[in-house]
Amino acid sequence: MNTGVRGRVAEFRDQYWERGEPGRETPQALAQPLYRLWLVGLLLKLIGSSWDVAWHFKWLRDELAPPHMINTVGTVIVVGLTLFHTFTGYGADRIALRLMQWGTGVFLVALPIDLINHRVNGLDITSWSGSHALLYLGTGIMLAGAIRGWLRFYPRGRAGTLGLAALWMFFLENTWFPNQHQEYGVIALGAWDAGKPEAEPILLQFAADQIGRPVDRTAVLNFALPIADWVYPLWGLVSTGVVLVLARRTIGRRWAATAVAGGYVAYRCLIWPVLMGVDFPTSAVPLFLVLVGVCVDLAHTASLPALSAGVLGAAAVTGIGYGGIWVQQQWVEAPPILYPSAAVTFAVLAACWVGVDLWTRRRVAAVS
Repeated sequence: MNTGVRGRVAEFRDQYWERGEPGRETPQALAQPLYRLWLVGLLLKLIGSSWDVAWHFKWLRDELAPPHMINTVGTVIVVGLTLFHTFTGYGADRIALRLMQWGTGVFLVALPIDLINHRVNGLDITSWSGSHALLYLGTGIMLAGAIRGWLRFYPRGRAGTLGLAALWMFFLENTWFPNQHQEYGVIALGAWDAGKPEAEPILLQFAADQIGRPVDRTAVLNFALPIADWVYPLWGLVSTGVVLVLARRTIGRRWAATAVAGGYVAYRCLIWPVLMGVDFPTSAVPLFLVLVGVCVDLAHTASLPALSAGVLGAAAVTGIGYGGIWVQQQWVEAPPILYPSAAVTFAVLAACWVGVDLWTRRRVAAVS
């Protein structure tokens, strides 16, 4: 068996491991496994990051925690793929390669910055810190490179469409990720109020000590929901709307945005009982995102001009988004939000939607 593996590795090295310029002709026999490996690496990063949020609402930070190790394995795969693309020129044109390189570089630089931040500032559980933002930024840039490379080099067909949708789902998860702090936080506060805190006493004490208070509801509130109430809907709906518009345009299939949003929600629904089963905190799942995807698809199905699609689509997403959050607050669970922020959300989303839609209408045909 080992001989067979060594033989295949040697054959692969002899056939493909040679210096080349970006954008060189890439055989399907190489492009397919390369980008499937991208999916594996990104999936491991997704699983690790999902567990990591739950971990930080239960235990004190630990650099060698299992979710960090899973994330690290995924990162190693992505870094290895970026190095392969860089050296051989296979599977990535110049723009895709630069995005992969810059994204990986920003992510790797952000890792030690994040470690230093935690050493200096302590727990820093919020997902909205500067060092965490660099991690999301790096991941987003490398994902943009992988998506462009997939469009350029992965064979067309059903598998290609599904893989592209998966990449956009990873992109959506990366942009939505900071909002998970509020989604876990609202559950954590509710558990405290019910007299059944999910966090370990050492974590609650640490969080209380950071603000010089005893372990009480004020300390738990500062730990669980320190973010302004307008952030959750504004960031979530604007970023999701933009990502789904891009996904709809690049995938080019009916209900593509709904599928991407539904895929992310389905993943959150699947990971929820898994985390609960191993005694980790759970979160409020943003079920309303499926309806946001429907709004984006309907705006494109109507074949409206970019301006009309952006304004009407942004109005629909804002209304459905805020309404969906309210419904979840009444019947399931959702973070608190500031409803008057809907006006700003609509204005920002409409402007971003129109700009992105105009850009993609010009670019998608060239990339495809």
